[in-house]
Amino acid sequence: MAVKKPENMSFEEAVTELETIVQEMERGELTLDQSLKQFERGVKLAQASNQKLQQAEQKVSILLANDETAAPSEFSDQVE
Repeated sequence: MAVKKPENMSFEEAVTELETIVQEMERGELTLDQSLKQFERGVKLAQASNQKLQQAEQKVSILLANDETAAPSEFSDQVE
């Protein structure tokens, strides 16, 4: 099965995979190389999840602003 890029995953998919990675690493059965690869994947998943949360927060803020003249702006795909 092909591994999805974190930015192409839903928030829920990313969090579920991140939880799995944490559990695998906590068991301590991975080699150093496997641990490093999983850690790198986990960092990417966390960053993508954080970006999705920020986008959702911005959207909610726009909706709650209740300003008829404010138009929603495009979200950037760049992680700051």
